[in-house]
Amino acid sequence: MSKNIFSIKHTLLQKADKEKLLGQKGIVLWMSGLSGSGKSTIARALENDLFDKGFLTKLLDGDNLRTGVNNNLDFSEAGRMENIRRAAEVAKLFVENGEIVICSLISPTVEIRELAKSIIGAENYYEVYINASFEECAKRDVKGLYKKALNGEIPNFTGLNAPFDAPSNPFVELKTGEEDLETSKNKLLAKVLEVVTLK
Repeated sequence: MSKNIFSIKHTLLQKADKEKLLGQKGIVLWMSGLSGSGKSTIARALENDLFDKGFLTKLLDGDNLRTGVNNNLDFSEAGRMENIRRAAEVAKLFVENGEIVICSLISPTVEIRELAKSIIGAENYYEVYINASFEECAKRDVKGLYKKALNGEIPNFTGLNAPFDAPSNPFVELKTGEEDLETSKNKLLAKVLEVVTLK
């Protein structure tokens, strides 16, 4: 860090102050899974339910971030790492404001997710594994990406010729290849309410 930068963070209102005002605990739900596994769909449904219950949320979707904050990044290993670093830094800003942040990003490796966790802080980071097999996601192929990847048009496609490390100890695992959206979303909502509701 430059010697000419002087952080004022210690003089600002703290997360606990914002949480008290909002009447909720701020957390980051980091949703990881293959493309087409249901991350964005569940994230939107969860945000709507939390909003209806009076909670303040922010949804950070991988595709949306790549059209804005991260629009200069490629899909190389370095590009993916920087994509996650920036997403985590943005999530950290919102969680420090007492908000419930729902991050929907593939986040394929343990290393990438550990980077996000280290930036956000372990006490605020809740990993959600959206578990659907490559075969199930390819069958859905909602964006047409699997067809292109299998035809060799997309290099380094996660789950095909780039790795996906399944989270080993997530806060919640949703098996979207076996259960419907409503079941998965309700399971996640119940767990989230236990954490974000101030006692």
